[in-house]
Amino acid sequence: MRGLNIVLVEPEIPQNTGNIARTCACTGSHLHLVRPLGFEIDDRKLKRAGLDYWSELDVSIYDCFEQVRANAGPEARFFFYTTKGSRRYSDAKFRDGDYLVFGKETHGLPEPLLEANYDMCLRIPMGARLRSLNLSNSVAIAVYEALRQLDFEGLEPKGHLTGRPD
Repeated sequence: MRGLNIVLVEPEIPQNTGNIARTCACTGSHLHLVRPLGFEIDDRKLKRAGLDYWSELDVSIYDCFEQVRANAGPEARFFFYTTKGSRRYSDAKFRDGDYLVFGKETHGLPEPLLEANYDMCLRIPMGARLRSLNLSNSVAIAVYEALRQLDFEGLEPKGHLTGRPD
């Protein structure tokens, strides 16, 4: 299994990125960060959120989203998460190696990027009067849906409770 690719375009909050890094490390997902970042990569808040897992993380940093696309190759599939998407995230059919793309906390992904990729835009259903879910929560929801569809390939249980039949 190659694993999923999680792309954060201009993330602003170190704690969110740290939590996402931890999710990526625990799921074998590759984290791609697109500058500018709203923090230093050695920011202690970022490291605190994923400190025990930082050495297990596969992370790449880019100057622009076009570099992510070029590095991914022509066969790569990108899914763009936005509150403006018409398709639910659970309706997508994910494959190993897919790229799940998320925007910055305050503004999401740029409109031109969303418009150019309309058919690949996904939303996570939520109350209509609210702005959005927390970025790290959104990433976790998306990652685990994709992994569920892939039958959690490569992820093993830590152990089983004893004293109860399976």
